[in-house]
Amino acid sequence: MTRRWQALSVCLVAAFMTLLDVSIVNVALPSIRSGLHASDAQLQWILSGYALTFGLVLVPAGRLGDARSRRAVFMFGLALFTAASAGAGIAPTILFLVLARLVQGVAGGILNPQVAGLIQQLFRGPERGRAFGALGAVIGIATAVGPLLGGGLIAIAGPAEGWRWVFYVNIPVGVVALFLAWRLLPAPVYGERQGLDPLGVLLLGAGVLCVLLPLVQEQQWRGDLKWLLVLAGAVLLAAFAAWERRARAPMVDLALFRLRSYSLGSAIALLYFAGFTAVFFIFTLYLQAGLGLSALEAGLAITPFALGSAVGSTLGGRAVSRYGRQLVAGGLCLVLAGLGAAWLAVELKPGAGVAWATAAPLLLAGLGSGLVISPNQTITLSEVDYTEGGSAAGVLQTGQRVGTAMGVAAVGSVFFATIAGTRGDWAAAFRHGLIVVLGFVLAALAAALADLAAGRRGSAPPEEGAQAQAEGRRGAGGGRG
Repeated sequence: MTRRWQALSVCLVAAFMTLLDVSIVNVALPSIRSGLHASDAQLQWILSGYALTFGLVLVPAGRLGDARSRRAVFMFGLALFTAASAGAGIAPTILFLVLARLVQGVAGGILNPQVAGLIQQLFRGPERGRAFGALGAVIGIATAVGPLLGGGLIAIAGPAEGWRWVFYVNIPVGVVALFLAWRLLPAPVYGERQGLDPLGVLLLGAGVLCVLLPLVQEQQWRGDLKWLLVLAGAVLLAAFAAWERRARAPMVDLALFRLRSYSLGSAIALLYFAGFTAVFFIFTLYLQAGLGLSALEAGLAITPFALGSAVGSTLGGRAVSRYGRQLVAGGLCLVLAGLGAAWLAVELKPGAGVAWATAAPLLLAGLGSGLVISPNQTITLSEVDYTEGGSAAGVLQTGQRVGTAMGVAAVGSVFFATIAGTRGDWAAAFRHGLIVVLGFVLAALAAALADLAAGRRGSAPPEEGAQAQAEGRRGAGGGRG
């Protein structure tokens, strides 16, 4: 396809919108509280409801795109996301806004697996690494720049109605992207009519819901009984895996997990997203609630990470075919060094100047993050045939969403417990939360080093054996290629 890079640009714009809405709403919560008289629990659902429904539909949507038409599923998700953004912007009540956010999450979960599937379909060799590098840059920038963009919109439109523009901004972008998607993405192919395996969808959805719900509601649901849902989720996911082995049209080829590149790459993604996304959660709280910075100032303080992530993702996408998992391990070391330096900066300058003191450490951590996310995604999907790209990416992204919820729950618990125990020492709370973040990143590094120690990577680029090994798996009836 001669226009594949233009098609990728459309996919990246849409992915940016859906990922941006994970973080941009954080700084708008005070305005939403005053404008719609929302309670703490309702504000929590604006954030967690989006993450919850996003994670629930990733795998079925990826499978649907693989089996039918990625373009059709992508466009449906994009249209639904744009409409839900309009609904959120005009929301007259907090209940209306929460429902709109739930629909937004569903739309984001439908759309995102198609992006990775289309990259698998359109690109080969080193070009695929560069394409995933661009996607990694989008992931890092969207996560980090959300508070800045949200703060800017609220500063321009005013605290009373500025939060509505956090959602309105998606509408013109979505309409233009929808038209370009129809023009540039590969034409639909409706030849395959495999079903979606209703029992598999039900088991997977219930399992993911039981795992995610107590994590995203950790601060709202008091008591330990909620963790029984995680146990129930594990049982349901085990039942899903057992069913998939005998289903006629399984949603996920479980033989993928016999590939070290896929299984360890998925583990790295889960652990790393548990760490790096939680940093923004506690740092934004520290700056706004602890130090009294405005939403715009808090967003500006996180910008160095976004800049570093953009540079790192671009470099990582170009270098992954040469260095492979070594690049991921090196990026994780840079993240550890940057976050460790940020910890030191808060120790030395815990007051209002902390935003300047942490700028260089966050830039270094962002650079490392860019060398982790896109190269890891490239390697993880390197041995996946493009016909399975959407469902494989859906599983990978579901792990990322579970990791994000797990990280925010664990880091948030330590953060708020420190606030209560120290009577409002926000700097200490940030430092203690950072210890948990560093633990997750260290665990991700251990997984990367385990892959290196096993000698999984040879001298060839990770993409070169993908098609042959995937064909071998299919020819062997789902065994390892």
